[in-house]
Amino acid sequence: MRIRRSLPVVLGVVAVAAALTLIVQLRKHAPPEPARLLPGADGFLYVNLKWVRRANIANRLPPVSHDPEYEQFIQATGFQFERDLEQAAFAVHYPASATDTSSNSPDQARSSEVLVGRIQGDRLRGYLGRIASSVENYHAVDIYNIALEGRTLRVAILGVDTVAASNHSDPLVIQGIVDRSRKLASPFGGPALLRQYYKEVPLASLGWAIFRIDPHSSPSQWGTSPAESLAFLFTKPAVVVASARYLGSVHLRAEAVTSSAADAEHLAGQLSTFLSLFHAAENAVPAQGADADVKMFFEALKVGQYRNRAILTATVPPGFLRKALAEPLSDTPAAPNN
Repeated sequence: MRIRRSLPVVLGVVAVAAALTLIVQLRKHAPPEPARLLPGADGFLYVNLKWVRRANIANRLPPVSHDPEYEQFIQATGFQFERDLEQAAFAVHYPASATDTSSNSPDQARSSEVLVGRIQGDRLRGYLGRIASSVENYHAVDIYNIALEGRTLRVAILGVDTVAASNHSDPLVIQGIVDRSRKLASPFGGPALLRQYYKEVPLASLGWAIFRIDPHSSPSQWGTSPAESLAFLFTKPAVVVASARYLGSVHLRAEAVTSSAADAEHLAGQLSTFLSLFHAAENAVPAQGADADVKMFFEALKVGQYRNRAILTATVPPGFLRKALAEPLSDTPAAPNN
């Protein structure tokens, strides 16, 4: 009799434990919450600066200089991006007019972002209120409309450590971020493209990017970004999943998921040819003009293929990372002394 009475209790405990284990595993493999708050888009970028600081990478980088405008922002808000920002998630919206060949000046890509960090809410609200052309209240959240470069940048403070912004022309985009921030975070949430491909991101990545590539419209979509210069490598649409991990040094990995193994083989061949041409051009440069860190980085680039994926991997030397993030030297010669 005791066994019969205790059996339902035991089964209930087992069921609860199994459910908790499932939830933990789902959340472990779910996109980070800032990324899940983003709207549907054509590309996503995420960086966890807390992990970057723990890996002591930031201390090896050159100091960031503050131009007058940025210094004014720091003084007004008390927020310094290189010190206080902990997580950043971005969504890239390709313009609907990108394939409109009748326009000589197609619209540029728009973006939405969710930033997590140590913010001083009152100071930030005061600063946003001063520069905003108008303020709207949506579900008890103030949305600051800021005129910026011919567009409207909408900014909303979602919580004590979270801020969202978007320069998308549709105000429903920022409102959707506000709505999702007010709901219980779910590991099943997030944009469709992100949910589909986030499982391809390696665990413990410091940062990652997931974006669509369409060779027929990439130049219009990305403007002068690096994606435009590499768009010629893609002859068919693909989804690129790129990531960076720190394993004593920074390890980069980029996978282009194509529709077939033949497409992946063709793309891998294109990448290999491109790298061979680069090495040939590099070897033509006199030895004294070559940079050892740059040379080491490009020699570490490896191209491979697995089924319908073309894979590019590399290890980044610390010296190359410092030089890549350092400010470029001015080309303007100094004025002669009279």
